[in-house]
Amino acid sequence: MGTIVEFTMGGRLELRISPDDVGKRVSVRSLAGSGGGGPAFTDTVGVLTSWADGTLSITRRDGRSVRLEEAALVAGKVVPAAPARRRGPAAGVRELAETAARGWPAVETARLGGWLLRASGGFTGRANSVLPLDGPGTDLDSALAETVRWYGERGLPALVQVATGGAGADEVLAAELERRGWTAERFAVVRTAALAPLADREPDPRVRLSRRPDEAWLGAYRRGSSAGSAGDALKVLAGGPSVWFATVPGKDRGGAPAAIGRCVVDGRWAGFAAVEVSPGRRREGLATAVMAELARAALAEGASAAYLQVEPENTAALALYDRLGFADHHGYHYRRAPHG
Repeated sequence: MGTIVEFTMGGRLELRISPDDVGKRVSVRSLAGSGGGGPAFTDTVGVLTSWADGTLSITRRDGRSVRLEEAALVAGKVVPAAPARRRGPAAGVRELAETAARGWPAVETARLGGWLLRASGGFTGRANSVLPLDGPGTDLDSALAETVRWYGERGLPALVQVATGGAGADEVLAAELERRGWTAERFAVVRTAALAPLADREPDPRVRLSRRPDEAWLGAYRRGSSAGSAGDALKVLAGGPSVWFATVPGKDRGGAPAAIGRCVVDGRWAGFAAVEVSPGRRREGLATAVMAELARAALAEGASAAYLQVEPENTAALALYDRLGFADHHGYHYRRAPHG
């Protein structure tokens, strides 16, 4: 066992990478079978997280792992740790992770070395999971045992939020958790954009801004009743350095809002969340209007960059954010403790 081949400009295949490259980003071509036209190949790009007993594991940008047999490999190479970004503000994974944590603050926190343990009665994964900013300050198994104990005392499952697809991300940690039986769930994409273009439109009088969410806003926020107490939810939603809430009132006086949104301002960053439009009011430009008015408020406070988080299956939201200039920055998902 040892090396695999590298793609070259001239078409030659050279033996270049080895198990010593675990932890690096690689591009690998492997044999996927054969058809009438000859062999079929598949390409895999991601972080090489293990290479043992004739099998490689590669964690892709979206956080999903691929296992390949060494005997099936035909080409591969080490590639830059993070591809050049085509647009959007420059930022590292850690900066965005810390900013997002401040903007969606947990009710209770504790430190375990460089890990931040967060609990909020079960209201959202972000406020009820470990954020591994650095090493845990002890060996991994001891840290995981303490994590399970800490969340168990609060009646919560032990979850670790792991970032993938960017410089300084957690692919190796994700692989170690997978080997220990921590299962993956709830994948998301963090996207960024310049803030000013979001507000580059005429003010929309339909949108009302406030500093606290009222009962109508909370009722329109679908996640608000999914888990956790109303008190915990309000503490998370209203927490953060400088929070704004947007509401488009419904047509009926006192009825449910037509649209809502939330933005938290933290230095140069404006974080958008909870952008919801009533099913009967879609295709009226309300989501864009909500984000524009929130962006205008954030610009007035000195912010210049925007971020948000979206599920990769939410194609309608992804299309909207594409039109508004957002680009993928990195992904993250949760790892749940066995039997958690």
